[in-house]
Amino acid sequence: MMYWVVLLAAIAISMGGQTLLKAGASAPDFLSQLLDWRTIVGLALYGGSAMLYIIALRRIPMSVALPFTAISYIAAAVIGHYAFHEPLSAMHLLAIGLIGAGVLTLALA
Repeated sequence: MMYWVVLLAAIAISMGGQTLLKAGASAPDFLSQLLDWRTIVGLALYGGSAMLYIIALRRIPMSVALPFTAISYIAAAVIGHYAFHEPLSAMHLLAIGLIGAGVLTLALA
């Protein structure tokens, strides 16, 4: 059970990092973006997430753990919509539903 909690923490921390990377992308040029605190913290979170993922892989098969990270696609769509005002079309919602069904099926297998 602990390894599943670690996997979920890795996914959540990764999403925090991705969100900060997106926020840092608002910098006027690439160098400014690289030096933006949001990019730096986002990269650190992303690296920390990878460390947690490695721990989760000690007990969760990769064939289960990696597809389970597809939860992040759902989170990315929701965060993108609410935090960055990105559109969520009917096709997006259908895709999110299919991804969710796939992750749920995998979790119950």
